[in-house]
Amino acid sequence: MNSSVSFIWFCFIPKISKTKKYQCFLQINWYKLLNCCRFTNTNKKPTTVNSLHKIIPILESLKDYSRAIFISDAIAGVTVGVVLIPQAIAYALLMGTPPIYGLYACLIPLILYAFFGTSRQLSIGPVAVTAILVMSGVSQLATPFTDEFTNLVIFSGVLIGVLQIALSLLRMGFLVNLISQPVISGFISAAAIIIIISQLSESLGMSIPSFDYVHESVWYVIQNISSVHFITLGMCLGSIFIMLILKKIKKSFPGALFVLIITTVITIIFDLKSLGLAVIEDVPKGLPSFSIPDMTYDSMIALIPSVLTVTFIGYVGSIGIAKSLEMKNRDHIVRPNQELLALGIAKVVGAFFQAIPSSGSYSRSAINDEAGGKTTVSSIITVVMVVISLLFLTSFFYYIPKAVLAAIILVSVFGLINVSEARYLLALRRREFIVMFITFVGTLVFGVEKGIFIGVILSYIFLQYYSSRPHVAELVNIPNTNYYRNIKRFPEATRSSKYLIIRFDDQLYFANTSYFKDAILHQIEKRELLPEFLILDSTNINDIDSTGLHILEDVHRYLEDLGVQLLITGTIGPVRDFLKRSGFTDNLGSQHNFLNIEDAVNYTENKTVEENSLEVAIQYNKKRSFLD
Repeated sequence: MNSSVSFIWFCFIPKISKTKKYQCFLQINWYKLLNCCRFTNTNKKPTTVNSLHKIIPILESLKDYSRAIFISDAIAGVTVGVVLIPQAIAYALLMGTPPIYGLYACLIPLILYAFFGTSRQLSIGPVAVTAILVMSGVSQLATPFTDEFTNLVIFSGVLIGVLQIALSLLRMGFLVNLISQPVISGFISAAAIIIIISQLSESLGMSIPSFDYVHESVWYVIQNISSVHFITLGMCLGSIFIMLILKKIKKSFPGALFVLIITTVITIIFDLKSLGLAVIEDVPKGLPSFSIPDMTYDSMIALIPSVLTVTFIGYVGSIGIAKSLEMKNRDHIVRPNQELLALGIAKVVGAFFQAIPSSGSYSRSAINDEAGGKTTVSSIITVVMVVISLLFLTSFFYYIPKAVLAAIILVSVFGLINVSEARYLLALRRREFIVMFITFVGTLVFGVEKGIFIGVILSYIFLQYYSSRPHVAELVNIPNTNYYRNIKRFPEATRSSKYLIIRFDDQLYFANTSYFKDAILHQIEKRELLPEFLILDSTNINDIDSTGLHILEDVHRYLEDLGVQLLITGTIGPVRDFLKRSGFTDNLGSQHNFLNIEDAVNYTENKTVEENSLEVAIQYNKKRSFLD
């Protein structure tokens, strides 16, 4: 399989022979030609190549690329391609743009993600949730299917991409974690219902006016049910039925493409267009040209809400899919910040080639994985499929029934309504179920952007509420052991009248300092006899702010006035550093800090402490971060 590179060898061997310290890495397969003439010190690591691999992850996957892997990628790429083409057309219509723009979104973005993405199986392109988000935001500024609307959609892709690139460069991929899973589940379930209702017009063959709320559309359909076009309805229901049957038989079978071809042929043969069946009509032939979308400051400001929503929701979905595939295959590592960069570059550059915003697709990624996709080369094969369709098949697209595209969308989004997650949260933790349910209702009633905002705010209200009232436990000794546990869980355990052990299970910061102080005072007041020592188990206090420090000092003074000595155990490093800098450690007395509860209890009984243990308990670092 390996062969020497004679030309390069003869060109460079004279130069190499002059210096003994250097060697030429003449690699023997086609990929390693990238490194064949790089001269490096034998004692140094190839940091340049490693950095290049991090920026362009496809190079790493191509190091050991083989014919067998290419065959697997080719099969997966073709399989995804036949699923992607009809979905791209359908989702473009869902987004309010002509269908050709959905196919354009399957070219440059897929190629760029193939080079810069870290997930080897993630398939990006137009997806239903992104489509309805963009549609919802841009439709407030322009009328769908107009040139102005399409331009704004493409411009929003530029803004989303720029924001994702900025977040990546600033290493702020963690910000997407600000949206909890119950919020996402509630939002996506509601978005799925909104998508289903948005397809009633194409599914029923009737004109439905644009309403502000989804229930108005449903009520209008009920009032005008006699206007249903039965050929259109039959085409839609038949397509859904066939796709569901085919999906049940074999998940990887391209049921959408099969139905699209069959129904298009039927439409042509029986001239169903003349009987009132709506078709997508003219689709431009050829590849997209370079084009700069109209970009104005006013448009940018107006698009910010939808841009923010799509940025976070799209990325959360994409990274979730990528991580699940990483865990399943364990042949690569997904880097969140690099994923942000890849998705951002794909959107920005793609927009200049008339691509609408794209995101990771769970269904197509699963198909890519099941079909044997090993690297992102499979996405490049998919692009080849789309190019062929754009060059040679656009005349066939003219007769594709819109009812079939609606059916494809409906089948895709049915699975997004996550009833099982709602049941799971109800059984597991009711407050998270409440967050999911209110997000779901809020999205349906107030729209996608306001709905997710409601969910995020509510989840943070719950978070702050429980963080301001964290778990506080009185610990007691389990007989015949050195373990100390919550007395409420082990009521038979031994309680000492000499000391009181309190464990505080959260960071000590401005929101919970009053609760911290009240909890300690309450435990003291409950005792019939005043204990000589209060042992604060700080194992779970992972941070303290200045407000928390002041309260800790207040508690210390209060206990001193009562004649109770404060002892602190299990303080973690960053908290020790903070307490030492503040002077609290010295004020308390270094002999009153312990590694664990057992040492503190021994001190209360014997007034002795091991010197080595004491040194470790008060160890601290002077070096700190910029913000610390």
